[in-house]
Amino acid sequence: MKAFGIALAAAVVLAIGASVLLEGTLSRTADQTFAAPSVRLSEDNTVQHRNFMGRPAE
Repeated sequence: MKAFGIALAAAVVLAIGASVLLEGTLSRTADQTFAAPSVRLSEDNTVQHRNFMGRPAE
């Protein structure tokens, strides 16, 4: 039973450590990750600024 408790505590500590490491130090935004000379990242190319409903009726 003592070994199970130690293993459980070690698993929790490793999970918390991995979470802190991955979220804090290794996370990057898409702008940083996919930055290349041929990539165009601007507001015109984002989903929020696209017009999926077509041209407005005038």
